Amino acid sequence: MLLCLAGIAGSVATLLHDAVMNPAEVVKQRMQMFNSPYKSVLQCVRTVRRTEGLGAFYRSYTTQLTMNVPFQAIHFITYEFMQEQVNPRREYNPLSHVFAGGVAGAVAAAATTPLDVCKTLLNTQENTALSSLNISGHLSGMVNAFRTVYKLGGIAGYFRGVQARVIYQIPSTAIAWSVYEFFKYFLTKHKLEKRTSF
Repeated sequence: MLLCLAGIAGSVATLLHDAVMNPAEVVKQRMQMFNSPYKSVLQCVRTVRRTEGLGAFYRSYTTQLTMNVPFQAIHFITYEFMQEQVNPRREYNPLSHVFAGGVAGAVAAAATTPLDVCKTLLNTQENTALSSLNISGHLSGMVNAFRTVYKLGGIAGYFRGVQARVIYQIPSTAIAWSVYEFFKYFLTKHKLEKRTSF
C-alpha cells in the first residue's frame, strides 16, 4: 500500500510541475539543437510564439506527462522498495539513501527512455529527421512521434541515449534523495529535541 501511495504522490506532483515547466523544456531543447538558429532564450520564445503560436510550447505536454508520470511513479516506488530492502527500519542512513536513490533514478530513466526520445522529437521538430521521411509541417502528438521514431531507427531508435540518460539520473536522484532524507531527519530531530527540552 505504501508503494502505491508513493507512486500516486509522485504522479500528482508531476502533473502540476509539468504544466509550469513544459514551455521551458521546449525552449531549452530548441537552443540545444545542433545549429540552433536561436541566439538567446528571449529570441527563441518570441520566434516560436510568432511562427508556431503558443500551442508550440505545449505540443509535447501530453507526451511529457506520459513520460514523467510513469517516471515519477517508478522512481518513488523503486526508492521505497529499495529502502525496504536495505534500510527496513527506516533509520537515517546516508549510504542507503544514496544507493536507493541512484537505483530508483536508473530504473525509472531506463524504463521511460522511449517516451523521452519521442518528447524530444516533438519539442525540437528536427528538420533533418522529418525531411528524411518526407514529413512536412509540424509533428504533433505522441502516436505520430512514436511512428516517426520507429521509421527513423526501428526499436533501437526508442533507446537512443539510454546510457546517457541513466548516467545522468543516477547521481541526480541519489543526491536529491540523500538531501531530502537529511533535511527530514534534521527537522524531525530538531522538533523532537524542542519537545523534550520542555
